[in-house]
Amino acid sequence: MELYEKLKEVCRCFRIEDTYVGYETIQMGNVNQTYKVNFLLSDGRPKSFLVQNVNTYAFRDPVGLMENIDKVTEHIRGKCPGQLCLHFHHTYDRKTYVEDGDNFWRMTNFIPSVTYNSVQDPQIVRNAGKAFGEFQNQLADFDITALHETIPGFHNTRRRYEMFRQAVAEDKAGRARQVRREIEYLLSVEDLACTLTDLNLQGKLPLRVTHNDTKINNVLFSPEDNRALVVIDLDTVMPGLMGHDFGDAIRFAANEVEEDCPDAEKAKVDLEVFRAFSQGFLEMTAGTMTDTEADTLAISCFCLTAELAVRFLDDYLRGDPYFKINSPDHNLVRTRCQIALCRDMLAKRDEMEDIIRQCLNR
Repeated sequence: MELYEKLKEVCRCFRIEDTYVGYETIQMGNVNQTYKVNFLLSDGRPKSFLVQNVNTYAFRDPVGLMENIDKVTEHIRGKCPGQLCLHFHHTYDRKTYVEDGDNFWRMTNFIPSVTYNSVQDPQIVRNAGKAFGEFQNQLADFDITALHETIPGFHNTRRRYEMFRQAVAEDKAGRARQVRREIEYLLSVEDLACTLTDLNLQGKLPLRVTHNDTKINNVLFSPEDNRALVVIDLDTVMPGLMGHDFGDAIRFAANEVEEDCPDAEKAKVDLEVFRAFSQGFLEMTAGTMTDTEADTLAISCFCLTAELAVRFLDDYLRGDPYFKINSPDHNLVRTRCQIALCRDMLAKRDEMEDIIRQCLNR
């Protein structure tokens, strides 16, 4: 069956009985196939939906993933009656997915919007921080035990380091000798990098519902005024720590260069971007976060950056089986850029902590 008819059939499974017009392929993300599917209502008005074919190689438990998403989005919708929310449609038997041989389909409402891959405008960054903070705040009372851990140990930094040490010892690709300095640096900061993991294991940081992919391009903004509309791409929603979402957002948004910049020494924290995101995030979360969470927000940025550096170098030492690469040294370039960012974060740690305190005092 050709795609045109297949998408029509999938929409019918999701109880869409209006007049089918056609579809457009949407370039959204690097994992799932996404389509904007268009219909006409009985009164002639157009209405569109997003249909995705989920990559079940990347997401080995798609049913558990969709159960997480359904519970979280319905919880948010219940708290925001009449407001614009991300909504996953249900089939006649109340499932949020359709399995079709090797295909795993889902459908959401289509939200006219704009997205940004990178941005320096403080207002947009602040709005992104507010969106991710609101996501956390809306789920602060959610029963965390109701969620699947769809990627076990995703941010267990101690476990990441164990795997890294194994990769160094095995040296499958014969590359360890040429990256001795990078290995030594990452091992020298292991305890600091594991701050969040260790505090959680000691019972000092609470588990929360976390997004785990808090890049600014996972926020939809209003085309008129750049107001944040909704947070999207919930595939990695699962139990985690507040610092995971905050730290990874800063790692991505506040770096002055791309994460694979070949001139690694240019990687630095833009403190104005850091301030803008912190203002938005803390405006929404200050009332629900613990003192320890507040105290560890600044260092969380270093923790998440060091963890990713470990993952990049681990992959490089194993011959690049996990991350997509554009050149033989791509993972090494990424590693060096993250290490440079780590160094700058430590140099600016006092300033970052002061900004957090100022935002909390507001």
